[in-house]
Amino acid sequence: MSTAGSVKQEIISQHRRHDRDTGSAEIQIALLTGRINHLTEHLKAHKKDYASRLGLLKMVGKRNSLLRYLARTDSQRYQQIIAKLGLRK
Repeated sequence: MSTAGSVKQEIISQHRRHDRDTGSAEIQIALLTGRINHLTEHLKAHKKDYASRLGLLKMVGKRNSLLRYLARTDSQRYQQIIAKLGLRK
């Protein structure tokens, strides 16, 4: 199940870099984090849902790729998004 429209718009408005920003790395990372957290809760209840588990692993890989890109290109933005989302404790 994907993120509901109103929740998605709220995440976008919290992480945008400028008024018309809808696809920056920060937004993509934040949306993936929301979906990963939701799917993690689903998998706690449905342990044998292997198809969803595969989707979760793909999302985690995509998020890691975006985080590596952001760390390589702009370390300040990388540190901000990590702190904002509570990743990498």
